[in-house]
Amino acid sequence: MDNDARPDPVGGLGQFLRSRRERLGPAAAGLSLAGRRRVPGLRRDEVATLAGVSLSHYSRLEQGRELSPSLRVLEALARALQLGDEDKGELFRLARPTARRTKPPVRVERVHPHLRQLIESWTGTPAFIIGHAQDLLATNALADALHSDFAQHDNVLRMLFLDPAAKSFYRNAQRARHRAVADLQQTAAGTPQDPRVLELVGELSVRSGEFRCLWARERTRVPSCDVQHVHHSVVGGLELRHEALTIRSAPGQQLIILQAEPGSPSADGLALLGSLGAPVVPPHRPNPAHGS
Repeated sequence: MDNDARPDPVGGLGQFLRSRRERLGPAAAGLSLAGRRRVPGLRRDEVATLAGVSLSHYSRLEQGRELSPSLRVLEALARALQLGDEDKGELFRLARPTARRTKPPVRVERVHPHLRQLIESWTGTPAFIIGHAQDLLATNALADALHSDFAQHDNVLRMLFLDPAAKSFYRNAQRARHRAVADLQQTAAGTPQDPRVLELVGELSVRSGEFRCLWARERTRVPSCDVQHVHHSVVGGLELRHEALTIRSAPGQQLIILQAEPGSPSADGLALLGSLGAPVVPPHRPNPAHGS
């Protein structure tokens, strides 16, 4: 099949280019303001001229019909659109240029035994450890019980976007999804060619329209703590403080703690959930990106 005829499965590159083009004014780009303008920011032909590429080539990039732009074109576009370091990294991540397709080694993620022992000792607090792409690497019994309504139990983003249980479990599922996507965008900005991140983004982009829209947006800062309102099918509503702690001994990993206010109905709900015994959780199939 001809390269121009293939649709971009992610659609992120075209949306990214349009958003950066629309926010850059002609004056800032050194262009004349003469004549009536019908679009915000720069026009396609102006970006093409500034980057030294043909209008047809640039148009194909925005339309998702050109999937292998060269390094030279990407560098020229970054200069023309006046991209900062983070935006430039995002441009290269979305484009996946041919010249940079040398596959980096797969990152093997393992949880230190003492961290497993630590979270397993917390019988009254759900806790789990996630990897750089939000794969679940280790969970304690109460975290398994809390998420027992989910059919899959392997990756936070896959649970949020692909499992129907997320809609009933999270009282504000959209907020939880925004947070998870922003966290993944932050990871991708630092490691734009990471194979596990690219694999996950590709899968979610194909299977979830909501993910595609959120991924195309500008990255926002993720707070380390938040309050989650969830609903478990057995114990009902729970209000839990979500804490994400960076594990310094394992870069990229985070310890997630879900705490209830002592003496609160939510604390009673967690105690009841724990007393029921850990439910049967679907067997975890380790992703090649991390170890057991």
